[in-house]
Amino acid sequence: DVRSKSSRPHWYERYAQPCVAELLGSTLFIFVGCLSVVEDAEGTGRLQPALAHGLALGLTIAILGDI
Repeated sequence: DVRSKSSRPHWYERYAQPCVAELLGSTLFIFVGCLSVVEDAEGTGRLQPALAHGLALGLTIAILGDI
């Protein structure tokens, strides 16, 4: 008498989890991006903010990509 579970995901996995992942990803991306522009070292020009945004985006995708 083993009952099979339905294949539908739970409401949390379907609605709440993607919203939380989007919120965390956007927050990390914006925070790191703004911080890199504020703390721009002399002589780096546009390279430091560009690298910081790229690394933040890569980290966000690596951590939250499966959601």
